[in-house]
Amino acid sequence: MTILENPSLQLYTLRDALAEDFAGTMDRVAAIGYRQVEPYRFVAAADELEKALAATGISAPSAHVGLLSVDDQRPVFEAAARLGIGIVIDPHVDRERWTTAEDIARTAEQLNRAAATGAEFGITVGYHNHHFELENRIDNRFALDLLVDALDPGVVLEIDTYWAQVGGADPVELLTRLGERVAAIHIKDGDGSLDTTKQVAVGAGSLPIGDIIAAAPAGAIGVVELDDTSGDILKAVADSYNYLTGKVSS
Repeated sequence: MTILENPSLQLYTLRDALAEDFAGTMDRVAAIGYRQVEPYRFVAAADELEKALAATGISAPSAHVGLLSVDDQRPVFEAAARLGIGIVIDPHVDRERWTTAEDIARTAEQLNRAAATGAEFGITVGYHNHHFELENRIDNRFALDLLVDALDPGVVLEIDTYWAQVGGADPVELLTRLGERVAAIHIKDGDGSLDTTKQVAVGAGSLPIGDIIAAAPAGAIGVVELDDTSGDILKAVADSYNYLTGKVSS
């Protein structure tokens, strides 16, 4: 049974293999069946990435880059437009900035400003969570919810469903409640702990993958990611694709 027809792959998963052989690793990703990827730190690698996307026929609808950590965001958006990336997602704001409403409001303001710049290039800006945006509570609300309240409507979310669960949220409830604000989800599996080496191929762990994907908006990009694993990372990437697309029993 197909759970997700066209999964994407966060390339951070294969960072070591890409560092050794970028083009060859992208060829292997394509051979598995992936037709979408989510690059990270793509500005410096734009030339190499552009060639690999053209050679494999893979597209990159979304990407990660630390927007809030650069003074001039225009080169980021210029590179994104060149590569056909429509959504640029800031993947991490330090956990110390999620403990007060004031700090969260400042983060929202920075994301809103980045989104205004991105709009000049036709690029949407988003934010990706880890566990601490859910683990930290303010007035009994997830810190992430305060961010959402303060974001301009055009700023989207990429919900990392694994880290949301680790942080104490029900990923199905979270996705249902956030609705169309969610433009992408990270699909990962494991034992639900902070130990990234316990992450496994999608479908081989403890998360309710089918329910999670069903709760996401119909147009949301589903992105496979493993932060780490104790096994063969390329096999986990392939097994994840096969599970989601129904090439193995689900």
